Amino acid sequence: MTHDRPTNPYSIDATMDPAQERAADTLPVPPHAAMGQEPLDQYAVHPAARYFRRGPWENTATVIIALGVVMLMQPFSMFLYGWSFATILFGTAMFVVVSHFVD
Repeated sequence: MTHDRPTNPYSIDATMDPAQERAADTLPVPPHAAMGQEPLDQYAVHPAARYFRRGPWENTATVIIALGVVMLMQPFSMFLYGWSFATILFGTAMFVVVSHFVD
């Protein structure tokens, strides 16, 4: 199996010398290459992973932070003002935690 050398200078294959290309042609196919097969056990995803995606949780944390800022700036309720810092702090801590979730 021979490959034409790519002309794009940013392609990783353009930096391979002929010996490396021959070695790459002899590599075995990975065991998970077939699309119809089940993934290997080390690639299995936990069922709860669908609920812990970064996007929606980051948006929720951002809304909580914004709510805390609104509570801080409103002139009507001392109760809301008193809890504004705790709300902002909770939203910030939540944002830090959920920023480590998978995409």
